[in-house]
Amino acid sequence: MDFILQTKEVSKDFSGKLAVDHVSISVKKGDIYGFIGENGAGKTTLMRMICGLASPTNGEITLFGNRDLVSQRHKIGCSIENPALFPDMTAAENLETQRLLLGIKDKKVCMEILELIGLDDTGKMKTRNFSLGMKQRLMIGLALLGNPEFLVLDEPTNGLDPMGIRDVRDFLKYLNEEKGLTIFVSSHILGELEKIATRYGVISKGKLIDEFHADELAVRCGEALTIHANDIQKAEIVLKGMFPEVCCTRTSEDSFQIKGYVEQAGQVNKSLVEAGIMVKALIPEGDSLENYMLNLMGGKVDA
Repeated sequence: MDFILQTKEVSKDFSGKLAVDHVSISVKKGDIYGFIGENGAGKTTLMRMICGLASPTNGEITLFGNRDLVSQRHKIGCSIENPALFPDMTAAENLETQRLLLGIKDKKVCMEILELIGLDDTGKMKTRNFSLGMKQRLMIGLALLGNPEFLVLDEPTNGLDPMGIRDVRDFLKYLNEEKGLTIFVSSHILGELEKIATRYGVISKGKLIDEFHADELAVRCGEALTIHANDIQKAEIVLKGMFPEVCCTRTSEDSFQIKGYVEQAGQVNKSLVEAGIMVKALIPEGDSLENYMLNLMGGKVDA
C-alpha cells in the first residue's frame, strides 16, 4: 500500500529537551489519521516538521515515497496553530491573497473553494465578524488551495460548539471519501475523532506509544455485546451467518458475548428477532476511546 507520510526516528531538540523523541509513524493513502496526545506531547512540533515549518534535529521524513521534501510539499495543505486570517478582508479576499502568494494562476479556484467550504454566501462580511466555525472552515479552505493530496490539520475543531464540530467532522469525511484526500488530524475531542479516523497514533511526552488501525479499536477498548436470548444456539448460528469472523463466548445459560459489533447492535437485534428468537437484552460493554487513550497515556486529561 502507498504511504503518503513516513517518519523514521524523528526527533526535535529544544535546548537539550526532546519535544519529539525518535518518533516513527506511517500514514497510508486514504487514511484519516488521528494524532492524539496530551498538551505538550509533541503533536504540533511533529506536524510543523512534516510541513516544513521546523527542521528535525535527527531522523528522516518521507513524503509520497520521496525523501526530497521540497519537491513534495506542494502536494500538502496545512492548517497549524490557528494560521492568521486578515480580519478586515472577506473570505474571498483572504483566499485571493493566499492564491497570489502561492502563485496559483487559476482565478476561479477561490470561488470553487468558497462553495466547497460553504462560505460562498458570506459576500462582503469581514472575517472579523465570522463565527469560530466559519473561521475554521475558511482556514481549511486556505489549506485546500493548490489542490493538495494530503491535508495536515492541527485541532480543526478546537473551541467549536457541537454543531460546528459536526460540520467540520462531516466536511473532513467528505474530503476523504469524495475527494480522495488523505488527512492527518490532531484533536483533543476524542469522541469526535473516533467518528472519522481510520488509523491512530498516540504520542506522550514526545514518544510514540501506540499506532493502530480503527478496526483494532473495539478489541483494544474491550468493546463487546452481551446478548440474552431464549435460544442461544440458534442465535449464535444467526450471528455467524451475519459476521463470519465473530467469536461467541457463553456467559450464562441464556447469554453469550461477542467482541466488538457494538455499533451493529440494532442490526443484530433485528436479525435475531426476524429469525424467531426472543431477545431479552443487548448490553454493550467496554471502554470508550477516551478512557482507553487516557489509560494509555497515564490518565492525562487533555489530548
